[in-house]
Amino acid sequence: MLDALYRHEAAWVRQDPDGTFRVGDPRPEVLLPGSFNPLHHGHTTLADMAAERLGSPVAFELSIANVDKPELAPKEVSRRLGQFLNRHAVYVSRAGTFRAKAAVFPGCTFVVGADTAARLVHPRYYGDDAAEMILTLDEIAAFGCSFFVGGRVDAAGRFLDVGGVAVPADYRDLFQGPGEREFRVDVSSTELRQRGPG
Repeated sequence: MLDALYRHEAAWVRQDPDGTFRVGDPRPEVLLPGSFNPLHHGHTTLADMAAERLGSPVAFELSIANVDKPELAPKEVSRRLGQFLNRHAVYVSRAGTFRAKAAVFPGCTFVVGADTAARLVHPRYYGDDAAEMILTLDEIAAFGCSFFVGGRVDAAGRFLDVGGVAVPADYRDLFQGPGEREFRVDVSSTELRQRGPG
């Protein structure tokens, strides 16, 4: 079934918790995108918090495309999907940016860390082009998408939640999320990979 994605015959493929693959139904309402290398309790705890707050189950989304890295090989995608078996549904797409994700998953709420939200609203990540940033946010809003933001520790070691993200005034309605007292999990996939097994 993943072959349909690699052949550009499907916009997304869903893996159910039992390992069954499907295309076209059901469309997700809430997605937590990530590379999941590895999946960790920060992801799952944020998903649980978002599900409770939003009143909708949260599925995960893994993109085989990434703007900064080579496309994931099928074997690697299968390895990462194995972490979700008997646990969560996962949507696999080719959407490497949130602009692309909004087009593939219209009406969806994306669950993200505050570090990701901060990049979404910073011109630096659009080639220092503020107009391109605004255009991207406009397109995401036009697709009926929004963001549920969980707090993260930034590069300087400070905890950042949605209230600390410099969202332009016209787009504040696109971003919601808990404060530090409600949700704080200091873990990242990068740190776990650097630590190694055990």
